Amino acid sequence: MSPQEAAAAATASILADYTSRTHKGLVVDSPPGAGKTTLVVAATVEIAKAGERLMIVAQTNEQVDDLVDRLASRDPQLTIGRLHAEGFEPPPRVTRHDNVTTHNKAENVDKCQVVVSTADKWAYVEDRTWEWAIVDEAYQMRSDKLLAVAPLFADGQALFVGDPGQLDPFSVIESERWTGLAWDPMQSAVAVTQRLNRLKVHQLPVSWRLPASAAQVVSEAFYPANAFTSGTGPGQRRLRFTLPGLRDPWDPTLAEAAAHGWALHELPNRHAVRTDPELAEACAGLARRLLQRGTVAEDEHGWHDVEVTRIAIGCAHKDQVAAVRKAGVPGGVTVDTANRLQGREYDITIVWHPLSGRRDATAFHLESGRLCVLTSRHRHACIVVARAGITDLLDSHPSSPKVQLNVPIKFPDGWAANHTVLAHLDRHRVAAVGRD
Repeated sequence: MSPQEAAAAATASILADYTSRTHKGLVVDSPPGAGKTTLVVAATVEIAKAGERLMIVAQTNEQVDDLVDRLASRDPQLTIGRLHAEGFEPPPRVTRHDNVTTHNKAENVDKCQVVVSTADKWAYVEDRTWEWAIVDEAYQMRSDKLLAVAPLFADGQALFVGDPGQLDPFSVIESERWTGLAWDPMQSAVAVTQRLNRLKVHQLPVSWRLPASAAQVVSEAFYPANAFTSGTGPGQRRLRFTLPGLRDPWDPTLAEAAAHGWALHELPNRHAVRTDPELAEACAGLARRLLQRGTVAEDEHGWHDVEVTRIAIGCAHKDQVAAVRKAGVPGGVTVDTANRLQGREYDITIVWHPLSGRRDATAFHLESGRLCVLTSRHRHACIVVARAGITDLLDSHPSSPKVQLNVPIKFPDGWAANHTVLAHLDRHRVAAVGRD
């Protein structure tokens, strides 16, 4: 089957299972850019057409507002309630729709066919139940939040949609005291649901974001048990520069990224502070050069300029984000951590490798979901910036996670995922000259 046919068949199978009432609920695993939101919108419209009411749980206000906008645009006849916290001001993309009601009280959106809100807000809703529920980005949802909202649809049909390769739920407080327990709040909503119910699992088989140059390596590194393909073929996504290079130190790296969809801008091997000034300058310089060269991109819809808002720089830490901004990154370029880049999409991404310049490989920096997010946000090219020596660092810190009772071994392993990505980047290495 073509990618379009494979995706359509998977969606039809999911909707048929979900609406058949033969399963208590379903889990849908989705690779990056596979159309999770499109599936949620399709399922919502299907349920609403049958005259049923539906609740949708998302994890952030941004996700909720995006969903409401998509739903209202897809079906102007669908009545949608946007439930929000007191004092929150819904953005114009939500309030511009006549079929959307926004309010901070559940009773004021009761008559709507679809009610959408964050898990935090749903936790305060009482004395109501829904026959149908969708949990979006379910792998980002902590199990304690699911416990708070599950009574609202405990006797209904639930659809859990999410990306298993992304970052796990996290907390700013120490949580090891609960590790391995059935009520561990740091389990994802999918993990705890599967542990107690063993729901049927579907998979979306096509990534519409990642180009053909990226789908295979991302699939092998982070989704070895759930392989997927790209919705586009080799050569369908291209980059070119409208202005010539002038022996700028960034130009060879940009040429490699344009030709192959990947580039490793490698600085000399050296232990460095976490906010490595040379690495910060390289990230900012590459972004500046992309704009100076008048970069344009071709995709399924034709050619378009790679504008400043279509470039992102991803880091592991907030202080690295600050260092890149201080290095003179052009205004409008997104610079943020992996946690905040989840769910977002750009034409070109520049990645500060989490292990660059480090003396050790900690669990935080080996987290497979972090590298997965950073290397799967792009539609055309990903440029990884790092110091040489990461492979040796990994070999001197072999994977040895704690063995804890009742905790499934994480798969894929971050150590192996890093090696897979580095082996691919090795073919696209461009040596940079560092300052002494």
